[in-house]
Amino acid sequence: MIKFLLEKEFKQILRNSFLPRMIIAMPLMMMLVFPWAANQEIKNLRLSIVDNDHSTYSERLIQKVTASGYFNLTDVSASNNEALQSIESDKADIILEIQADFERHLITEGSANVMISANSVNGMKGGLGASYLSIILQDYTSEIRDEWKQAPVMATLPIINIVPQNRFNPYLDYKVFMAPAIMVTLLTMLCGFLPALNIVGEKEIGTIEQMNVTPVNKLTFILAKLIPYWIVGLLALTLCITLAATIYGLIPAGRLTTLYLFASLYILVVSGFGLVVSNYSNTMQQAMFVMFFFIMIFILMSGLFTPISSMPQWAQDITAFNPLKYFIQVMRMVYLKGSGITDLTMQMIALCCFALFFNGWAVLSYRKSS
Repeated sequence: MIKFLLEKEFKQILRNSFLPRMIIAMPLMMMLVFPWAANQEIKNLRLSIVDNDHSTYSERLIQKVTASGYFNLTDVSASNNEALQSIESDKADIILEIQADFERHLITEGSANVMISANSVNGMKGGLGASYLSIILQDYTSEIRDEWKQAPVMATLPIINIVPQNRFNPYLDYKVFMAPAIMVTLLTMLCGFLPALNIVGEKEIGTIEQMNVTPVNKLTFILAKLIPYWIVGLLALTLCITLAATIYGLIPAGRLTTLYLFASLYILVVSGFGLVVSNYSNTMQQAMFVMFFFIMIFILMSGLFTPISSMPQWAQDITAFNPLKYFIQVMRMVYLKGSGITDLTMQMIALCCFALFFNGWAVLSYRKSS
């Protein structure tokens, strides 16, 4: 019996000219565009310079700041008031003002002053921009001090070299961090929205009444709804993994079998949740709004953009009931750290519980009259 039900489901998917295109286009769009756009690195800050000294040392400082790659010199102002006008007119994000007699103070007194003024309408951008600029200034100061040191003195001073080694993402490439999480988001949207629209779509066109008078039991009916989207989700994941390896050179440090095992569980979780929403909805519009509401909460509280450890304790407690959180952890740990099933026991137990809960609820909540 389930064979014929699966045949019906696949025919419904293929008969809709839009769905097969969307199933292919979504992975392509999300993997080719989103890792570049969903980037929390702050770069290309617009810098306004107020150089009151016009000396060799001030010119060298300006060159060092602009060569860092974080700042674009968009304005050179004669005074601080003029630079503030650039901030007001949105031509600059941050001002670096170099004091008069900067070089003379630096040589004779060993210190000189600069002023950093950041536009903090966007607090994160302003704070990070000022922090980047402070680090560049500290590095510039170290360079000057090293040049002034005499050789005999240098021989007696201990030297400590700090060589940073970044584990799991050595080049701090944000795309490496975001790409696995974007795959999870894709599976959530594909395998959550499509099942949510399935049963309610049949309610709207009237075909569900024909199923209700057949001897098909509720479990078989729900399985027939789950399996096609389980296959669609695995195919979409395969396409994403291929694109990540081809475009970004991002290959899982762990085993692909671990990824597919957890992906199979997660697809059952979100598909089951979608079927629950579909069972309780009367129209496709209602199902879409309910799914959008929950998926937005899942994404925002999953650790996709903001670390869960940075959230308030009450929010961290709520994320324990978010299945998206566990699969994002799995994807990042397998991709970046090479974790195996033994390292992911907690995530495995959580996803199994979610899968049993939502799919059991889907079976029980489906109202079949025969």
